[in-house]
Amino acid sequence: MKIILALTGASGIAYGLRLAEVLKEEELSVVVSDGAKKVMKYESGDAGKTLNRLRRCGKLYDEGEIDAPPASGSSRFDAMVVCPCSMKTMSAIANGYGYNLITRSADVAIKEKRLLVLVPRETPISAIHLENMLKLSRLGVIILPASPALYNRPKNIDDIIDFIVGKILDSLRVDNKLYKRWDAH
Repeated sequence: MKIILALTGASGIAYGLRLAEVLKEEELSVVVSDGAKKVMKYESGDAGKTLNRLRRCGKLYDEGEIDAPPASGSSRFDAMVVCPCSMKTMSAIANGYGYNLITRSADVAIKEKRLLVLVPRETPISAIHLENMLKLSRLGVIILPASPALYNRPKNIDDIIDFIVGKILDSLRVDNKLYKRWDAH
């Protein structure tokens, strides 16, 4: 499967990093926004080290590389995930504002009817955010908030991250055993 993964300036870079590591066996392109690089510094302490980990998972692009293959409808990719997805990026995608490689690639996914999954990591959510999510959902975009379950009794942050990443993989129809599925028995 050919997948584009974009990381934006929302908190939750660990979700995108874990997803990249799980998907490295696929044909993966990773696009990193300038905002994501800033968040990496705060959340991991070392943006360079995090970028090197991402580079080992697939082809790495900067958001300014608007001439990169994912920006074109002739580029054959199966799915795109924006994880984490900032409200700025979601707004741009919802309103067709393809100002960088991330939003242009998402625009391509929408117009070419390809699978697009957005993983917002924001709370609370305003009416503007909800309207953008509704607009995108009506276009077939999967909105998958980073809202972990507790029924699986996570023991640490890795369990919480794996739950969200597992749900993203489910949306991509990629088999995984990253989290304990619901079983009332």
